[in-house]
Amino acid sequence: MIIRVRVLNANRVDCKVMDLEAVIEKLVPGGLGLARTPEGVLLVRGALPGERVRVRAERKKNHLEGELLEVLEPSPDREDPGLPPGADLPLGYEAQLPVKEGFVRESLARVARLETEVQPIHPSPAPLGYRTAAQFALHPLGGLAYRVPGSDELVRVEDDPLLAEPLRKALRLLNTWPLVGLEEVALRGSLLTGGVQVGLVGGKARHFRKAAEGLVEAGIAGVWWGAADPRGRFRGPTRFLAGKETLLERYGELEVQVDVVSFAQVNPPAAAALYAEAAKLAGTGESALELYGGSGVLGFFLAQGYARVTVTDLNRRSIEKGRADAARLGLANVRFARADAREAARFGPAELVAVDPPRSGLARETLAALVELKPEKIIYVACDPATWARDVARLAERGYRLEFVRPYDFFPYTHHVEVLSYLTKST
Repeated sequence: MIIRVRVLNANRVDCKVMDLEAVIEKLVPGGLGLARTPEGVLLVRGALPGERVRVRAERKKNHLEGELLEVLEPSPDREDPGLPPGADLPLGYEAQLPVKEGFVRESLARVARLETEVQPIHPSPAPLGYRTAAQFALHPLGGLAYRVPGSDELVRVEDDPLLAEPLRKALRLLNTWPLVGLEEVALRGSLLTGGVQVGLVGGKARHFRKAAEGLVEAGIAGVWWGAADPRGRFRGPTRFLAGKETLLERYGELEVQVDVVSFAQVNPPAAAALYAEAAKLAGTGESALELYGGSGVLGFFLAQGYARVTVTDLNRRSIEKGRADAARLGLANVRFARADAREAARFGPAELVAVDPPRSGLARETLAALVELKPEKIIYVACDPATWARDVARLAERGYRLEFVRPYDFFPYTHHVEVLSYLTKST
């Protein structure tokens, strides 16, 4: 492909900012469109392969980063059903899947440098209306807003086609509600019951008790409050204010508790498919250990094949919900422990270890503790192909063989892709 680039305008003092026209060559992991220009490699979020775009570019250390100003010649596959600012893959759904599969293939080859076959991507059961969780800022002019990634700009949101219908209904209600003194509003819904919880972030809990009661009277299932915390949403103190403390959600055949203040996958049908395949890959055995286990949904799937399953996580709320769910589901072979993943060695021995770490992947201390356990089998579920590939390479150096890789799409219309992988101890 011939890449045409034209510099339209530049800062004459230091040439750090310039307007460019460019044709995008391809998408790279992270969902960025790449063009090669005389000024250097240009990366643009929201631009698609083959498109001619106008970009405001800023020079970084080794490349240019561009803000998409205008699509001059759109891709025939471009599709935007009213997407929110964070949805950076405006492609028809069938065209999204090979792109995401390609991100995993590229990370495996470029970062891990392994030649394991990548299985076809598992699509989301629903490309729209799949999200059961969302968070919003308060717009200065009233109503709720999304933050534009990488900026301080707020965009008021009246609707979002990616949200599950219960959340769209709650959004319409909240846009009419006099919410004052908050930093954020979070939502968690249930496809099983149709209920929605609201999380109010900021201020003092006592200031929002009457508002919470009013929201429940208006149809919201439950309301929580969380203190504003620089570490992230619901990392600090939380208080239950009104309504139901939890919602029931279905993951495959399992009905488990979810709430707005602790983690659960936002696309339950897609997650259930991944968990079922993970359990099939894991096979059977005496003892399994899950790290970063949350409230234990993957652990519950593994319990079908293992005599003993231990689920660990640092979040106290997740552990409490997991224990209650295990008791309600009659899963006496699943136990929970509140612990850091770096303490994995003290829960051994285990034939299988399952990990689902945050986007940063496995810390070196966690990987060392995992290797010390010497499990025969490892299930690694990842939300970032690059850090997953890095960790898989480190495990390969320590005697593990990557046997299976399959991308899963939990987040249509975004660059995000989950990875299910299976490793075995080399003999």
